[in-house]
Amino acid sequence: MSILPIENEQDCQPEPQPPKISNLADVDPRAEIGQDVQIGPFCVVGPNAKIGRGTILINTVSVLGHVEIGEDNRISPGTVIGGEPQDVSYRGTATKVVVGDRNVIRENVTINRASEKEDGYTRLGSDCYLMACSHVAHDCNVADRVILGQGSMLGGHVHVQRCATISGCVAVTHYASIGGYTFVGGSSRVLQDITPFMLADGNPARPRCVNIVALKRNNFSIGVVEALNETYKLLYRARVGLDNTYQILENKNLLLPDVKDCLDFLAISQKGRHGRGREKRRNAA
Repeated sequence: MSILPIENEQDCQPEPQPPKISNLADVDPRAEIGQDVQIGPFCVVGPNAKIGRGTILINTVSVLGHVEIGEDNRISPGTVIGGEPQDVSYRGTATKVVVGDRNVIRENVTINRASEKEDGYTRLGSDCYLMACSHVAHDCNVADRVILGQGSMLGGHVHVQRCATISGCVAVTHYASIGGYTFVGGSSRVLQDITPFMLADGNPARPRCVNIVALKRNNFSIGVVEALNETYKLLYRARVGLDNTYQILENKNLLLPDVKDCLDFLAISQKGRHGRGREKRRNAA
């Protein structure tokens, strides 16, 4: 019996196809549209847009201004990417929005272009899920694998680290930072930075416990989980202070790299006004 050779994986991939653009869409001929892109009816794509391979604009999506969208994104009706920043000081500079790959952006999401106060970019990473009616304001920097719940709003200049989950109807104030692997409970009001690895909730939001669910889902070791639990107890229950927490954890051999990242994040937050490390950017702008 003869054995057929196994085809090369690259040979199995379908041939790239030219973009499919509805006759009812308004796509500027100067826009850069990649292969396998689908643009549905009543979409508007401006001259300075760049859309990567395999991205789908279902219908009534607006891509305005200087916008770069990566590959294999799925963008739902009513979404506006690249609208002018909602900042009264903005004077029409050609600032940008950069979106990564494999994001799901649901209905009526808004992602605004940057202002002129930082590097001129609003960024969304890859593998994110933005639920309906959520908002990413000017100069935000959202890392990979972030979930933004329905109706939640990121104020200007907010940074969100990777694998953070922000539940529904959360309001995050300007210049706040949300650490990696955090969970922010629904209807919370975030006025200060949220320490990495924590579950935060309330009005205003405060860390309530370690986000065990995220740590398990992302295969953190039991040793790291125990060390972060001890960190939380020292900081938010015993309230021994940051310097004492460093010393106690070091004496117990619990000052692991993830724990140190958590404490370093908190040290930066405490240097900023109102517990927001990035607040110093306001004065520098």
